[in-house]
Amino acid sequence: MNAAELIRQMDAAGVKRGVVLSLAYQFGNPFRAAVANEYERVKEENDWTAEQAGLYPERLVAFCGVNPLKEYALAEIERCAGDARLRRGLKLHFGNSDVEMDKPGHVEQVRRVFAAANRRGMAIVAHVRPNIDHGRPWGAKQARMFLEQVLPEAPDVVVQIAHLASAGRYEDEGAAQAMGVFAEAVAGGDRRARRLYFDVSVVSWEGKREVVQRLLRAVGVERLLYASDGPPVAGWKVFQALPLSAEELRRIAENVAPYLR
Repeated sequence: MNAAELIRQMDAAGVKRGVVLSLAYQFGNPFRAAVANEYERVKEENDWTAEQAGLYPERLVAFCGVNPLKEYALAEIERCAGDARLRRGLKLHFGNSDVEMDKPGHVEQVRRVFAAANRRGMAIVAHVRPNIDHGRPWGAKQARMFLEQVLPEAPDVVVQIAHLASAGRYEDEGAAQAMGVFAEAVAGGDRRARRLYFDVSVVSWEGKREVVQRLLRAVGVERLLYASDGPPVAGWKVFQALPLSAEELRRIAENVAPYLR
């Protein structure tokens, strides 16, 4: 999708401003065929995303994307941080990068990436659920490791947990367990969660509506940001299926991410 089509969909949904998250990490996706000149393709994708967002500077902001486990990850973060079009934020996707909190080497590298983004003042949008389809574990244990070992490396920037700690569908029990850890941290005033936000980009709740309702209310509507992996009008209809009040839905719809203010 190019920027013109995105703006058309945003207009249809009444969305004034949005963040475009680069998919550059996909070139380093270990579950896909290897790509020749991988790092060059990563840079090209980040630059294309920046160029598209730049066509509508009053409406769109571009975030840099990278597989945090790659040897070029820190170099690409530095490159993006030096580019006015990309320096606002960083997109990470643990599932498509095969990041596992249970692997100490992975945790250490992700810590370096978070620290680098923090030094550069880059907000972080993180799809933290690993690839459970390939047997990677996800639940309360891994969420606590993220909270205790990774999040402290980025104390000064917003860290946004994508998909409410799930992926496109809120079906696996591990996602609810992970969100429970984050919700407890927020509700308890844990300083590590001081700048923690959550986006609600989910396409199906599959019997988890009441569980999600409880978790969202524990987090507080002020921490929730609307997002969608597809057409925003359709995404908002899915979100409205949750048993939330009209006032809660209104407040979430009107929330503006701190990195857009």
